Amino acid sequence: MLRSFPLGEGDRLVSFLSRSEGRLKGVARGAQRLKSQFGSTLEPLSHIRIWFYERETRELVRINQCELLESFFAAQSDYTTSLALALVSEIVETVLPEREATDSVFRLTLLVSRALAQASGIWLPVTYFALWATRFAGWLPSFERCQNCGKAFGLRGAYAVTNGELVCPDCRIGGQPITAEMLKLGRRIMGEKLESFSEAPPIERELKVLLSYLLDIIERETEHKLSARTLIAGEIEN
Repeated sequence: MLRSFPLGEGDRLVSFLSRSEGRLKGVARGAQRLKSQFGSTLEPLSHIRIWFYERETRELVRINQCELLESFFAAQSDYTTSLALALVSEIVETVLPEREATDSVFRLTLLVSRALAQASGIWLPVTYFALWATRFAGWLPSFERCQNCGKAFGLRGAYAVTNGELVCPDCRIGGQPITAEMLKLGRRIMGEKLESFSEAPPIERELKVLLSYLLDIIERETEHKLSARTLIAGEIEN
């Protein structure tokens, strides 16, 4: 379950990610009522089993029943964690086209939601998610070589220019500096499982800078300003 919104007096408009059908939107009849059959199954990023009915002539599916498999409701009580979960949800909705089934995005979203619920910090899970979401979308540049001259990045690091490409210091005209340590962090995220980072956690400052760079890519490619990013911006800058 990604997000839901009130629809009329008693229904809810639900955006959800199906492992087999992709991202869909549907109507849950009576979901706003106190004694709704849906209960707490429509909380953001809840892992649910969902039964729905689809008609060829209608864009929205009709949600008949939901079974809660795993809830992240408790994590929502922490303000910063709730912002991180909202950002994950919004990235999925922004990056993934409707009805494009992708098991990798489903598993990534569930993995990161579980990590955020463990209350061990938000920056590593969110950065991990943003990097892989960007890579799955085909927008992630190489962390190994300059995209202009092909020279390997050395200890001088790289620069993120206005189109999001990473170039070496010799090829850059302006741009945001990306240190060698952040390039190494990007390569590490692509090469290791999220749980393996507990043994040698990255520096929080480097995670925040890398996350900002990745969110810039997502916003530019989708031409959509992430509202959850605006809310979490103060936390990124601290």
